[in-house]
Amino acid sequence: MVMAIESSRFGHVEIDPETVIEFPDGLIGLGGRRFALVATDTGGPIVWLHCIDDPTLSLPVTDPHRFFSGYRVELTDEDAERLGVDESAPVDVFVTVVAGSQPSDFTANQKAPILIRDGRGHQVINQAPGCDFRAPLFAEVQAGLGGGAPLFAEVQAGLGGGEDPAEC
Repeated sequence: MVMAIESSRFGHVEIDPETVIEFPDGLIGLGGRRFALVATDTGGPIVWLHCIDDPTLSLPVTDPHRFFSGYRVELTDEDAERLGVDESAPVDVFVTVVAGSQPSDFTANQKAPILIRDGRGHQVINQAPGCDFRAPLFAEVQAGLGGGAPLFAEVQAGLGGGEDPAEC
């Protein structure tokens, strides 16, 4: 059975209940505990973490490894135990994105990644050194280490194309 929500951003959205992510501790500073990943551009670098409990809440997120070649997440022993993860456990990692009108205005929160495993999500404080709350998303691209304008275009498409990305 498919779940349906009326999203303020996307209109009518159907969600497979098997893909719902439960956040037992919620997300830092936000309400809601049940979310789903919604893609506006299949295979693109940006997906939306959309709240099922509050259809007005959705956050653009990305896999940080697409933008930050040396990115890693270090957890405290307490967090690792609480989340039930270790070095061998596969975990999907996402960071929230703040959009801008120019590539240099886009940032990602490397310090508070979202970890998803087996239908459960947790936002944690990353203990790895050098992680920023507002890391320039395209810094490596601008330094010649990535895909440049095509990647920026993919990100804009994932944010909804014609919208003003600064409003995301």
